[in-house]
Amino acid sequence: MSQTTGRAAVPQPGPREYPGGPYQDPPRGNPYSGKKKLRPRWGRIALLAGLAVLIIATIVGISLYGYAANLDGDLKRTDAFSGITGDRPGKAVDGAQNILLVGSDSRDPDAKEDSANAWRADTLILMHVPADHKSAQLVSIPRDLWVVVPKSNSAACSDGSRAKINASFAFGGLPRAVHTVECLTDVKIDHVMAIDFGGFKEVTDALGGVDLKVDKTITSIHKPHRVFTKGMMHMNGEQALDWVRQRYQFPRGDFDRQRHQQEFLKALMEKATTSGTITNPGKLNDFLKAVTAAVTVDNDFSLTDAAVQFRDIRGSNLTFITSPNKGSETISGQSVVVSDREKALALYKAVAADKMSDWMAANPAK
Repeated sequence: MSQTTGRAAVPQPGPREYPGGPYQDPPRGNPYSGKKKLRPRWGRIALLAGLAVLIIATIVGISLYGYAANLDGDLKRTDAFSGITGDRPGKAVDGAQNILLVGSDSRDPDAKEDSANAWRADTLILMHVPADHKSAQLVSIPRDLWVVVPKSNSAACSDGSRAKINASFAFGGLPRAVHTVECLTDVKIDHVMAIDFGGFKEVTDALGGVDLKVDKTITSIHKPHRVFTKGMMHMNGEQALDWVRQRYQFPRGDFDRQRHQQEFLKALMEKATTSGTITNPGKLNDFLKAVTAAVTVDNDFSLTDAAVQFRDIRGSNLTFITSPNKGSETISGQSVVVSDREKALALYKAVAADKMSDWMAANPAK
């Protein structure tokens, strides 16, 4: 069941306690210049990024553990923790895993500039897997969240300037984004997975497409302007990616798009585990090759370890959460997302302490 509580955590002006420790706001921060009732501009991929690690681990872990070792060699790797030497949170619970999922879409039709070689992070998700490895909670962090970005990968959390969290990539690449998220949440990141959203067209096609519920009949705003008819529709990769990019035709805009993307992720998970893919060597190979081609992982990520640890996770075990926030404000001429600090602190403390079952019981899905 989806669970949404608001949006993501950003500190308030003045000295305070903050994930990562108490500190004084950096002098480079700018005062708020007024509030607008604008819906936050969610990441273009939203929650689809979590699909990669879960599907790889689930499918391989079910029947072909040995095959995972070969797939490990196919994964692209990067030093996601380069230069992060200080001010990192400690590991609170052995066995629990916290994975930062970073989504990028070089083929997004909404992008003003499109370059196949340009890294552009559209989504940040903190995926928590409890120590019992029977479920996963995916916390979406809006790309427009107004945060303190440390001035270097080794800088203290308080030593930086305010910006949208997505700017951390421009300031210092993937390691700076990892450092910023750890400072924001006080949760230690164990692994990082960067996912090319465009690659999920091949993932969907490798499964023979998916069935998705269409809320109302609409015409896509993107070429070739497909018509999506109300009811259940079977969609191939191109159709599914087009569908989950739509937002302007729906009354709740990005919120409806976020829900559609959640439904797409769950449909892929369920299709992968129930369609005979795992019992058909050819289909399984095509599917796993498509998934591994779409992801880049940190140097220490092990597919074989993930296959064992996450083998019990299914689509029904996923909980989707949005980091608590108060909506949008205009700061320094920018529309940004402002945190609900108190609620966000409670959420991230539960993640760090592996107490998400308690947190979810106290914050039921609406």
